[in-house]
Amino acid sequence: MSDSPQRLDALLKGRAPVLTLAPMQEVTDLAFWTLIHEYGGADVYWTEYFRVHSTSTPEKKIVEAITRHTTGRPVIAQMIGNDIPELVRTAKFLQQLNVAAIDLNLGCPAPIVYRKCAGGGLLREPERIDAILGALRDAVQIKFTVKTRLGFASVNEFDRLLSIFAKHSLDALTVHARTVAQMYRLPVHYERIRQAVETMACPVIANGHVYSAAQAQELLTQTGARGLMIGRGVIRSPWLFNQIRQQLRGEPVMQPTGRDVAEYIRRLWESQAKIDRPEKVQCERMKKFLNYLGEGVPGMFLHQIRRSQSATEFHGICDEFLNHDEPMAMLPAELTPAPAA
Repeated sequence: MSDSPQRLDALLKGRAPVLTLAPMQEVTDLAFWTLIHEYGGADVYWTEYFRVHSTSTPEKKIVEAITRHTTGRPVIAQMIGNDIPELVRTAKFLQQLNVAAIDLNLGCPAPIVYRKCAGGGLLREPERIDAILGALRDAVQIKFTVKTRLGFASVNEFDRLLSIFAKHSLDALTVHARTVAQMYRLPVHYERIRQAVETMACPVIANGHVYSAAQAQELLTQTGARGLMIGRGVIRSPWLFNQIRQQLRGEPVMQPTGRDVAEYIRRLWESQAKIDRPEKVQCERMKKFLNYLGEGVPGMFLHQIRRSQSATEFHGICDEFLNHDEPMAMLPAELTPAPAA
């Protein structure tokens, strides 16, 4: 039997905050895990979600991410769906793989998902969540975790949801401190993560708008969370996990230069390249990452990248904006200063 559940347990019971990579569909794939791990990486990796329904089979690409990854870190397999027998069936299959836990997605805010009463859409039906969690807790013999938002339309929905989560002996709860309706807009209601920490018997992982080492340390203090889950912040800055570790140890925090950022983009391009993929399609693939990364580059960088159609054009824009040795904070758009006139 895999020792991944034991390794995850050791992390959750350890002294250092657990740093995890958020699952982002069509973005945090095996190639991205591998690249991020070379920059220090996460302590735990979540898979993209397995879509579960009456005719589903576990997606081969995600199964391969579990079986082929070389990070040496625990992997948690995430499912999304609302059909109890099919969720149980899929959970039993996934437990045969080298995974540390099975996770249920109750947070995806994409309309195509929530309109099918899956992901964040399930938050509108607490009784159904109760039944799903009961069935999965019985079926999952390894660790069982949940990733949730605060509610569908109101943060006040979280009170009832927490009472349901507390019934089911979860091994960890990840709380994205926004509602589904908020999508990724501010504010992030971190006080609700503190509420979860004070309510739940299991470790709570804080998620939502983690963007710098200093802010991460403040967030851990503010919420009392056992760890952090970061998605867009790590896409923007693969150094973030190690920067947080440096901050927590009281060490100087490394700042990448423009050339460091350019090198990361080049490696990202190579990691996502496929022999049979036309340049224009490769550019479109890269924009899934650059839409986040580009927020940290002042000026018209992201505007120009979004219009690139070829490798020459794409890399030329990177050279124009990043061929320098100045340190870059790589912050989200609202915190990135405008260039001097």
